[in-house]
Amino acid sequence: MSLSVAVAGASGYAGGELLRLLTEHSELEVKTVTAFGNAGSDLVSVHPHLRSYAGLVLQKTTAETLAGHDVVFLALPHGKSGELAEQLSDDTIVVDCGADHRLSDGEAWAAFYGGRYYGAWDYGMPELVLADGTRQRSRLVGARRIAVPGCNVTAMTLGLAPGIAAGVIRADDVVAVLAVGASGAGKSAKTELLASEIHGSARAYAVGGIHRHSPEVVQNLRAAGGTSVSVSFTPVLVPMSRGILATSTAKLEPGATAVRAAWEDAYRDEPFVHVLPEGRFPASGDTVGVNTALIGVAVDEAAQRVVVVSAIDNLTKGTAGAAIQCLNIAVGFPETTGLRVDGVAP
Repeated sequence: MSLSVAVAGASGYAGGELLRLLTEHSELEVKTVTAFGNAGSDLVSVHPHLRSYAGLVLQKTTAETLAGHDVVFLALPHGKSGELAEQLSDDTIVVDCGADHRLSDGEAWAAFYGGRYYGAWDYGMPELVLADGTRQRSRLVGARRIAVPGCNVTAMTLGLAPGIAAGVIRADDVVAVLAVGASGAGKSAKTELLASEIHGSARAYAVGGIHRHSPEVVQNLRAAGGTSVSVSFTPVLVPMSRGILATSTAKLEPGATAVRAAWEDAYRDEPFVHVLPEGRFPASGDTVGVNTALIGVAVDEAAQRVVVVSAIDNLTKGTAGAAIQCLNIAVGFPETTGLRVDGVAP
């Protein structure tokens, strides 16, 4: 018997991606979709590409509307998920694609987000290698409240954690530059996201350590065993609709050997994280629409640094795909149910 599903924030990019992926899931049935400003509209008028949902109407986003479902996915702005989730029954599995439950440090929340801190939920990155050699996956089994990581965080963490856990790179001088597609900024109209503003141009934003994903990256690298963690990352808006290409570098530990093996060993059996052969590096377009993270690893001998290039789709592996993957683990479905690894090209 399939589980009934509600998607809150279904009119946005993340909500739309959740719905697209859920059409492929044999054990989940979407019963309700909600929105704020678009409530009352036909779903296909907002997402014309989702033709299989013809006849489904966006309802108001309230706890009453979401109540009674087996699973609720929250694809809402930060500050909205926590307030709503508090009103949902413990019997309901809630998967938050927003930021409200990612951080375990209330002071970090106050510094980077502000407003009420709602506490941390089980963290939804199954492949995260932890300092004790286990994976975050084991902590998701049976979970009833799951926090999906940030998209930039996913690209950087998957790229760096294996090297830290294996003791071949240091975490005290991590530098990353990320090329990010415009959908990462959400669906709200913004001048800087107009086609005439971004076409043929690239622009750095949240420069100087102020991006809200910064403390989450630090949190993850500490969980992987990093000490004195220091991360400086700069996102760059580039003229593509979706995708992230993260180039992350860190100092080699003195005397480190078998460096590449740290990544190959960590991800050898992972269905969605693939390390490319030596000398090859991914493009963001290689992951469009799929729950795959592709990783290339190189050693810069002159600088004594490791360079890791990670590619993901910010809406799939960076959000909606990760949400479904974690739900699969939580309820005991095969982890890959409803999720593909073959992308679309060109």
